[in-house]
Amino acid sequence: MPYLWVTIGSALGGLLRYTISRWTMHLSPTSISFPYGTVLINVLGSFVIGYFGTLTLQTGKHPASDNLRLFVMVGICGGFTTFSSFSLQTFEMLRGGAWGRALANVAVSVVLCVMAVAAGHRVAQIQTPLAAIVETAEEEYTG
Repeated sequence: MPYLWVTIGSALGGLLRYTISRWTMHLSPTSISFPYGTVLINVLGSFVIGYFGTLTLQTGKHPASDNLRLFVMVGICGGFTTFSSFSLQTFEMLRGGAWGRALANVAVSVVLCVMAVAAGHRVAQIQTPLAAIVETAEEEYTG
């Protein structure tokens, strides 16, 4: 049954990613412009996994079933976040000679996403004083 929940979550995450990418396309009109949509998607997904993972631990304020945690953390967040898109866009910037934008994309994406996981965790800790985010190795794997 966990595979079904991860599959459904991945489909929803992918649909959300596509929708947000379409909404933000006007911010990056050419292939070597800065990929604002991808950064936004990765930051949002990082926040959600930090927040939801902390808040729904079995010892947390709102314990959730393993299937629900896999649905959100591996399925939705895994289908939603876009590391492969990030990598492709960075590579295209490098190929196009836009080294500054490529390095900025790497730095901004990595820093903001780690900060977003931390922020999601801290916001959830306001409601439940837990130090953990994940309970199983499966939850850490998002693709």
